Amino acid sequence: MISPRCSEEVADALDAGRAVVAMESTIYSELGLPSPANAEALRRCVAAIRDGGAVPAVTAVIDGIVRVGLDDDEHHRILGPARKAAERDVAVAVAQGWDVGATTVSASVAIAASAGISVFATGGLGGVHRGAETTGDVSADLDALAAHHVVSVSAGAKAFLDLARTLEHLETAGVPVLGWRHDDFPAFYVRSSGLPVAHRVETAAEVARVFDNLTRPSTGILLTVPIPVDDELDPDELASVLDAALAECDASGITGAAITPFVLGRIAAATDGGSIPANLALAENNARVAAEVAVAIASGDRPRG
Repeated sequence: MISPRCSEEVADALDAGRAVVAMESTIYSELGLPSPANAEALRRCVAAIRDGGAVPAVTAVIDGIVRVGLDDDEHHRILGPARKAAERDVAVAVAQGWDVGATTVSASVAIAASAGISVFATGGLGGVHRGAETTGDVSADLDALAAHHVVSVSAGAKAFLDLARTLEHLETAGVPVLGWRHDDFPAFYVRSSGLPVAHRVETAAEVARVFDNLTRPSTGILLTVPIPVDDELDPDELASVLDAALAECDASGITGAAITPFVLGRIAAATDGGSIPANLALAENNARVAAEVAVAIASGDRPRG
């Protein structure tokens, strides 16, 4: 089983019952945002979590060791080249002594749960890919949410996925999908996918009460937070770019994990880089909400209303 090494700050916070927010590392590596935006994203997300009264805990595999929480002087390790580590890859990364394994959502949620961390912040979730009825391409992120007792805070899922099937998959797995002061399921760069969430929540205490009362002890929650209004990309323009990019994927035989970076690259080009500030804004906003939820869970205070 995973035996993560917590930083001194994270270990002290967990021992004292204080709020901790786990973070993935893929988004901050060269696999995620380009430099220097990746460093800015890390700085802003860490600051948002600290400002919210919680301790940030970046997850990664460094020199073959599963880490939870990195010191500032270690951040450079995840900002450069890395190998992507989903949950299935963590054991291999340890066994083979990977220099830097940048953890995806699925790996980060699993590592957070193993360390006793209840809240995880990310940008966007993976899900059911279009055409999955033929390819079977379903992100491991969804299984991780169903298998680990963690509140995952994200701006919904990537817009190029089959979002209706993604929500159906989560429903089948028994994962509550909550909308943070919002009635619609967000689609990463846009506030609404046109699909409703099953339940709307208004406060962090409400999320904490849901977390307390899950019927399955190993199941988590997906808390969806729409991108701030001022940072949303134009939905019509985005839809046009997505259709063209996905058609290009089909024509070029691009499948599986290669689809995500390809489509995101096309979106960045089509928006003249405008997708990068949007990505930073939503990640920071998610981190801020995650800190609020972590504080509510750690406090044990569950006022109604």
